[in-house]
Amino acid sequence: MILKRVRAKKIKDSRGEPTIEVSVNWRKSSAPAGKSKGAYETSPYMNSLDWNIKSINTTDFSELDVNSFDDLKLIENFIKNKLNLKDAKQFGANSLFALECATLKALAYESKKQLWEIINPKAKNLPVPVGNAVGGGVHSNNESRPTIQEFLIIPQKETIKENYKIMRDTHKEIKKILNAKSQNDEGAWETSREAEEILEILDDKFSDIKIGMDVAASSFYKERKYCYKNQILTEKFQIIYINSLIKRFDLFYVEDPLEEKDFEGFSNIYRSPNHLVVGDDLTATQIDRLKKAISKKSINAMIIKPNQNGSLLELKEIFEICRRNNIKTILSHRSGETLDSALADLAFGFQADFIKCGIATKWREVKLKRLCEIERSLKKRRA
Repeated sequence: MILKRVRAKKIKDSRGEPTIEVSVNWRKSSAPAGKSKGAYETSPYMNSLDWNIKSINTTDFSELDVNSFDDLKLIENFIKNKLNLKDAKQFGANSLFALECATLKALAYESKKQLWEIINPKAKNLPVPVGNAVGGGVHSNNESRPTIQEFLIIPQKETIKENYKIMRDTHKEIKKILNAKSQNDEGAWETSREAEEILEILDDKFSDIKIGMDVAASSFYKERKYCYKNQILTEKFQIIYINSLIKRFDLFYVEDPLEEKDFEGFSNIYRSPNHLVVGDDLTATQIDRLKKAISKKSINAMIIKPNQNGSLLELKEIFEICRRNNIKTILSHRSGETLDSALADLAFGFQADFIKCGIATKWREVKLKRLCEIERSLKKRRA
C-alpha cells in the first residue's frame, strides 16, 4: 500500500484541548493527551503541535510502500532520516503514534480486514476492562477530593458484553451511594470521602467486581514525603499504608503506589497472582524502564499507553518482554481522550490482559463498544 495521501490537523480532545489527528489514504487516527504525565514518557511533539502538523503536511510520504505491521519500520526510518534524528520517537509520541495507527487503518481498509488483524491475525483472547469509577487527585475539580487519583472496578464475567453491563450498572449505583453530583474528566464520580471509605463501599456493596486504585503517588510526593490531605507519610510508612489497604480490602490492582523513581520501594509492595502491583509513571511505556523494573522485581503488571511511547513497533516489543517475564499488561487510555476506538483493536491485537479505558462518557464508551463489536465478529467466525 502506497502512502498516497498523508495529512494532519488539529482537533480537540475530551477536555477541549488541542491534539493531533492524522489521516493516511483517508483513514483517520488521533492521539489522546494525559493530564497526569510521567517524567519519563516520550514528548508528545518534536517542537510543537503546530510544527508537527506542518511537518507532516509538507512531507511527501509516497515513496513508502507499507504492506504489513512490521513495515512500520519504513515510516520510522523515513522520519529519522528526513529529520536527521537518532530515533523516530524524537518526532513526538502523539504525532508518530497517530501517523502509524492511521497507516495501519488504511492498510486494514485496503486489505478488507479489521485493524487488529493487521497487528495479529491469530489473536483470540479479549482483554478484561478496568474502569475508573470514583476520581480524585489531579483529575478532580473538587477541592476536598481524595488524594488518591482513581478508584477502579474490574468486572469478572466471561464476555465483554457482560463486563460492560456490570461496569455501567456499578457506575450508576456508586453515584447513588455517594450522592455524587459531578464527574471528573474521565467520567468518574467526584466525592469528598476519604480513600478508606470509598474502598469500603466498593468492597462491601459489590460482589461481582474486583477493586483497585491508581494512587498516582508522584503527584503528591514532595521533599521525600507523601503529602495526603489528612496525613504526611515518610517513604517507609507509605509502603506500610499501601500494604495495609491491599490486605484490608483485598485490592486486586494497585497502580503507582510510590513515586516514579522508587524501583526498590515498589518491590516491597505486596503482590501475588491475585494482587497486581502496576507500574505506570514508573515505567512510562519505555523499554529501558520496563527492563529495570523487571531486574528490581518492582512490578508484576504494567500500564502501556501508546502515546507515552509513540512507536507501535516498540509497543509490540514491550508486550513480548512482559509476556516472557510474566508481567500482566494493561493497555490504557489517557484522561484527554478522542473518539478514536483503535485502542480496542490494539488491546486485542497485542493480546493485552486488560484494557483501561474508563466507563462513562462517549470518549470511553466508544472503546468498550468496539470491543463488543470485535467479540460479536469472533462469535460469527467460530459459529
